[in-house]
Amino acid sequence: MTSRRPSSRPFPPYEERRRQQEDDTARTTGRYGGRVETRTLWATTRLNDYLDWPDVGQVCRLERVVKRNGEQTREVAYAITSAGPEWADAEVLRQWWRGHWGIENRLHWVRDVTLGEDASRIRTAAAPEVLAGLRNAAISLLRLSGVTNIAEALRENLYHVRSLLAKLGILNL
Repeated sequence: MTSRRPSSRPFPPYEERRRQQEDDTARTTGRYGGRVETRTLWATTRLNDYLDWPDVGQVCRLERVVKRNGEQTREVAYAITSAGPEWADAEVLRQWWRGHWGIENRLHWVRDVTLGEDASRIRTAAAPEVLAGLRNAAISLLRLSGVTNIAEALRENLYHVRSLLAKLGILNL
């Protein structure tokens, strides 16, 4: 009776073929301010059968490596998406992930910090949703008029209310 020794290869041939078929990777490197940032997204369908998650399409792992002033930091985040590889490859998923943070930074951060939404004490009935809608409308109007610094534009409009109302068509000057 002969015993089989385990393969000394890192991946048995079948598993290596499966990994090549079911895994996808996308990487970008860019300079932002004084830092160099590399983002690598791995997407796979190999874990789908192990997850008790409805409509799982792919599992993703995003690694961000940032080099600034000679120091390097590394961050890893994970996600599950219902978009399968036939809908979104690793590059598309990376763009979606990056785009989500654009929304977070351009809208939610402005609402929270500049407009003080988190500090609002209005918490009853539909008032919070109404005020959130008004905040979104104000931000959208400012962005559509070409404003890049919302806080500065709010201060400017605060000091010149009559011209603001005229711009909005509420007053005739």
